[in-house]
Amino acid sequence: MKPTPMRTLLCGLWLTSSMVFGVSAQTLSSPLPAGAAPHPGAGDGAALPQGQGAGVHSPLSPFAPLPKRNDVVAWSTLTDVTTKVEKKRIVPVYPAPVAALNQKTLRLQGYMMPLEPGENQRHFLLASVPLTCGFCTPGGPESMVEVRTRTPVKYKLEAVVVEGTFHVLQNDPYGLYYRITNAVGVP
Repeated sequence: MKPTPMRTLLCGLWLTSSMVFGVSAQTLSSPLPAGAAPHPGAGDGAALPQGQGAGVHSPLSPFAPLPKRNDVVAWSTLTDVTTKVEKKRIVPVYPAPVAALNQKTLRLQGYMMPLEPGENQRHFLLASVPLTCGFCTPGGPESMVEVRTRTPVKYKLEAVVVEGTFHVLQNDPYGLYYRITNAVGVP
């Protein structure tokens, strides 16, 4: 089977998910700036900075966090997913508010992760945080949405908004949790 950018990226997502939920879990983080206070909610004596972990915007990122918009589904809703192991597979367990989004037309805001070269993209991943490394995924499958558009969307480093039919995936072969189809770019 010929490796494609989509297969390679999704394999990385699967490996990341396995590591996050498996025995060899790791925490991705940024160092604390000099004089920075630890995250106020850190328990067990573990002083964690705010913005630590996959899928969370680092306070040291050169990109601004997503601006607040009332017309988009919040990433906090989409990332509110638990998992369970079934037949040696990690499967998502969606809460009722997330399951209710299936087959609805909605808007999402996030950062583009192109799957093919080019300025205009028709198939990409939308992530809750910007890429900080060309070889790393910025979070697990709960913090990314596969996007297929009707018309190309111009790639940019800043956040984009897309609108289309949202799919909550139950058994995706690539390990994705969400997909949006027939999407268009929204200003």
